[in-house]
Amino acid sequence: MGALRLHSDRGFTMSKITIALESAVATVSANMPAEGQAQSARQRAIVDRAFAQIIKLIAPRIRHFIRQYGLVAHWDDAEQVCAIAVHRAIQAYDPEKAQFTTFVNWQIRGELQSLRFRLMTDQRPSAKKVEAVTVSLDAIGVGEDGEGQSIVASIEDEDALERTESAASDYLARQAMASLTDSYVEHLRNIGVERIRRKAQPKKAPRAEAGAGAGAHRSVWRSGKAALDPVELAELEERLEHNRKVVEGRLFEIAALDVAEDESSVAKERVRQIAKRAAKTMSDLAGADPRFTMMAEYRQAMLTPVAAH
Repeated sequence: MGALRLHSDRGFTMSKITIALESAVATVSANMPAEGQAQSARQRAIVDRAFAQIIKLIAPRIRHFIRQYGLVAHWDDAEQVCAIAVHRAIQAYDPEKAQFTTFVNWQIRGELQSLRFRLMTDQRPSAKKVEAVTVSLDAIGVGEDGEGQSIVASIEDEDALERTESAASDYLARQAMASLTDSYVEHLRNIGVERIRRKAQPKKAPRAEAGAGAGAHRSVWRSGKAALDPVELAELEERLEHNRKVVEGRLFEIAALDVAEDESSVAKERVRQIAKRAAKTMSDLAGADPRFTMMAEYRQAMLTPVAAH
């Protein structure tokens, strides 16, 4: 009777762990973002907690497999590959085909077997001949300054400097083009607003006819200023937005220019003329604005012919 109770209790314990694992895995799956969407901070926190719970529940199983595969001397690396196995198992798990406990067992076994194979390879004569050895990426070495440094941090990426300089150059170029475009649009806005303001200026009072006497009125401006026409201001902003798109799409190629293939040649010629005038105006703005001194100097150097020796 006692044995039966023990067996029943043990079966209840295993069933409880299995249910908890299934629930935690379902929680992770439910909080993974849909394709093309970003994961929210709340979802990440929920996933992290659920993953930690899964690792805790199968920790005894992981310790058992590490000992079974003879990897006690490489415990940290073995635990890492087991965590990777659990992560992959969660991503590929199909509850319709098997229980998660069964599915994750095969994943863990596969990762540990792969780790053991890599370690055994180091013992072969060919590996010893070239002094090959598998080490943990978390192993701590000594850097040039004498401080502790992980192996990952000591791996040199030969292309890192070139990629960094290229990315920085692209970023600065895009920022310069965006700033110059903003200056150009603001320049056009000021001209357009001033034109609308002059158009809205009050008209002169009528002149007094000759010989009207001492009380004749001189030409004077009527007092007060007329408000700018909101319709004209809206039309101005619409034109400025179109000019911005032409500059960004045709001159700088930093944005798509929506010009249909079947548009008339007149519309295409209008875009070309806008781009041509914009290039001339921005060239003048770059020469007058100290922010764009480097761009102006570069343009001048490109236009100056090289003297023949």
